[in-house]
Amino acid sequence: MRSEAVPQPGGLERFASPGKGRGLRALRRYAVGELLFSCPAYTAVLTVSERGSHCDCCFARKEGLSKCGRCKQAFYCNVECQKEDWPMHKLECSAMCAFGQNWNPSETVRLTARILAKQKIHPERTQSEKLLAVKEFESHLDKLDNEKRELIQNDIAALHHFYSKHLEYPDNAALVVLFAQVNCNGFTIEDEELSHLGSAIFPDVALMNHSCCPNVIVTYKGTLAEVRAVKEIEPGEEVFTSYIDLLYPTEDRNDRLRDSYFFTCDCRECTMKEKDKEKLKIRKLNDPPSSEAVRDMIRYARNVIEEFRRAKHYKSPSELLEICELSLDKMGAVFEDSNVYMLHMMYQAMGVCLYVQDWEGALHYGQKIIRPYSKHYPSYSLNVASMWLKLGRLYIALDDRPAGDKALKKAIAIMEVAHGKDHPYISEIKKELEDH
Repeated sequence: MRSEAVPQPGGLERFASPGKGRGLRALRRYAVGELLFSCPAYTAVLTVSERGSHCDCCFARKEGLSKCGRCKQAFYCNVECQKEDWPMHKLECSAMCAFGQNWNPSETVRLTARILAKQKIHPERTQSEKLLAVKEFESHLDKLDNEKRELIQNDIAALHHFYSKHLEYPDNAALVVLFAQVNCNGFTIEDEELSHLGSAIFPDVALMNHSCCPNVIVTYKGTLAEVRAVKEIEPGEEVFTSYIDLLYPTEDRNDRLRDSYFFTCDCRECTMKEKDKEKLKIRKLNDPPSSEAVRDMIRYARNVIEEFRRAKHYKSPSELLEICELSLDKMGAVFEDSNVYMLHMMYQAMGVCLYVQDWEGALHYGQKIIRPYSKHYPSYSLNVASMWLKLGRLYIALDDRPAGDKALKKAIAIMEVAHGKDHPYISEIKKELEDH
């Protein structure tokens, strides 16, 4: 393994971070909004539901894409994108024709197939691996419980089932390691409203350690990841991103980190828990609920969040909305509207309203969410930006132009720092402001 603390181009270096293993630190000062580095995807896969609206190669969003003449399920900007994607698309093209409606590998399986193909085509280090190579990824194999190992074996079975013609498989043990690496180091690419576009591997971005008080944010320009400062970073400081949604209180965040990444966070927020009281705010009542009643309600909230997550796969929109409304009614007897568990269910209700095109219902929930979001999330949060953006578009759809313009401008103010002023999403939103 190459030595740590080797200076890298662009004022950053990989180093041994005390108690955290490998990490990334700054060799110079970075201002808020400044780009630290960008990383092209080692490989990426567009989610099936976005086919036809985004290019399968570069993830550009546009109309009039050309489809693959053979499978008719992959879409491209032009011949150049189609040619560039062929080494990856050919893994799936004939299989999609053969399986038809039964072709349904998970996104993780699809991404892993592409990694295997890429390693064969391009065994030397790529432009995405200046700081960290894919082969160096942590797998945390020793920490996997039986359930996680069984899920990996299911993925391996699907890989063998759906991919055979163009793949050379390593042995089962090597595949277990690879799937474990992908589970810990894969990235979800999202659009400006945080809708899921696909999954990707960005090795250099994966080098950064987690903090619940991050000093950088990762955004995407197609299949290029960009890392920008959201706080001033001084020379010698470690560069931290966040691996998880930062809305939730300390205990919930660390449950998620332990389950997915096998560590407990020791950042300032996790040590001091300064935001937890506000995040778990209780109603001011003449007869305040006992600590036991509050604990019971938190337990109920966590259960209903999990119940809703499962229900999304099989219940109708009206049934999902009913779960949201009943849970909000029950939790509202104890929790303030700004409590993060209330906000979670309001956000789910808003999503259902958007899905069924109930713009007024969606706006009702969005208006209740935005202020507490702005308080609970860090500065320049993508969650806050996307909420302002959704609100702006809803106001405009409901002919409230002044409120729409104001909300869109608030979204732009955050996105200019997080995405950079020249990002296509910002140009699109500015065009929306000019067009009306």
